[in-house]
Amino acid sequence: MLSNTQSYADSPDGTGDRPVATPIVEMSGISISFPGVKALQNVAFRLFPGEVHSLMGENGAGKSTLIKALTGVYTIDSGSIRVAGNDVLFSGPGEAQNAGIATVYQEVNLVTNLTVAENIMLGREPRRFGMIDWRAMRKHSRKVLADLNLDIDPGSLLESHSIAVQQLVAIARAVDINAQVLVLDEPTSSLDAREVGELFTIIRKIRDSGVAILFVSHFLDQVYEISDRLTVLRNGELVSEHLVHDLPRIDLISKMIGKDLAALDELEEGTKREATERVSGGAFLHAEGVGKTGSIKPYDLEIHPGEVVGLAGLLGSGRTELARLLYGADKNDSGAITIKGEPVKLRSPRIALDNKIAFASEDRKAEGLIGDLTVRANIVLAMQSERGWLRQIPRKQQDELAEKYIKALDIRPTNPEALVRNLSGGNQQKVLLARWLITEPKLLILDEPTRGIDIGAKAQIQKLVASLSDEGMAVVYISAELEEVLRLSHRIGIMRDRVKIAEIVNQGVTVNDIMETIAAEAGQPA
Repeated sequence: MLSNTQSYADSPDGTGDRPVATPIVEMSGISISFPGVKALQNVAFRLFPGEVHSLMGENGAGKSTLIKALTGVYTIDSGSIRVAGNDVLFSGPGEAQNAGIATVYQEVNLVTNLTVAENIMLGREPRRFGMIDWRAMRKHSRKVLADLNLDIDPGSLLESHSIAVQQLVAIARAVDINAQVLVLDEPTSSLDAREVGELFTIIRKIRDSGVAILFVSHFLDQVYEISDRLTVLRNGELVSEHLVHDLPRIDLISKMIGKDLAALDELEEGTKREATERVSGGAFLHAEGVGKTGSIKPYDLEIHPGEVVGLAGLLGSGRTELARLLYGADKNDSGAITIKGEPVKLRSPRIALDNKIAFASEDRKAEGLIGDLTVRANIVLAMQSERGWLRQIPRKQQDELAEKYIKALDIRPTNPEALVRNLSGGNQQKVLLARWLITEPKLLILDEPTRGIDIGAKAQIQKLVASLSDEGMAVVYISAELEEVLRLSHRIGIMRDRVKIAEIVNQGVTVNDIMETIAAEAGQPA
């Protein structure tokens, strides 16, 4: 790890023959807090001219918060930011852009019903006699695109182009405003391999011109292909900074994930699962070659009654995308799914629910719970949807169900009329589980069910999953905590870059085994 005061004397290829450079961006002691959350704590970050620097970390590590602190979206609570040697404190992205910092987001922030030229020069249109000089605009834009070796008609509407081309136009705009720093936030998430290659060619050309590029991606192979340097964040804190060629992939994964061994030791060993004989009678669900273009490549998956099948991988590896196809939240465009031997097209969550498949989303606030409703109302929501809104569940039955599951899952407070938004994260997760258990599913898909909750609630939920498995329920269990996946799963599917790269039986498997599989070079045996 490099100290915050160490001079940068290493070239991107590690030869060290480049003159010592001064960081274009220096962030020191950055802390930002939101109500009840310390988003960043004393974080340092530096970015040098002529390098691609990747910001790495799992969901909630603080990557987006750090970018927003740099670009003036968030006001820092403490710390300092220097750009080109000057102390700055931007009040918004506009001021950051004026200082030479341009940001291209995952979702292109351009005006799609305008032309390519209009987007490149938006807000900076050339004028003649007080009117926009359209000819000059197209001529200038054509030169900007040509300098980046982009064959794009500046007079064409932006909306007529693919997302990949729109990304390139956004980058061309950033270059045209003479940005010294280019922030690329998940620029490849919607691109195929060919488009990623084209984008990387442009990134290298911009880097070689001396621009500093801050690159954020959850694709491990891409990070190692394009980056010169990387910084790792975890839980809002700086872990370390490295030249990419000095940090093996498995070490990067270890730093990103981290281990809270003291907390893990508190979990009872009674929840430990290992491979078992599959229940006779065949699979409950069998997916063969199921995939969705631009989301996840075709995969095979078989789930038997009483099995817990874990899905392991880094953020963006495809775990959630797989789960959403199994639940009908997204529609597959390849492959087939059978349930108890019968072909089924899961076109919607309602069809999945009709087939006794339940899904608890990782984003319990946005996609799961309704904060302004009571615990009771949230618990009966899925059951009411299954019955139809014209056949309301009698209030007495609602009260009985709420009381039963509040007691069974130890939901606190025990008041069924408490608003869900006022509960702790762990108790909110229990309410969400209660909602789906009421529907008596045969397959329960749990996406990060213990994220952001305390160790006590985590242990309770893990024990519940083990108990449901013992009672014959099939479970798909997704977690970024590899120890948790190992503790609960009979079999483990390992994901990387939206591909299922391996499936292993949980017999003597260690966390290191999974990490080595995830870290394996693309194209090499997992």
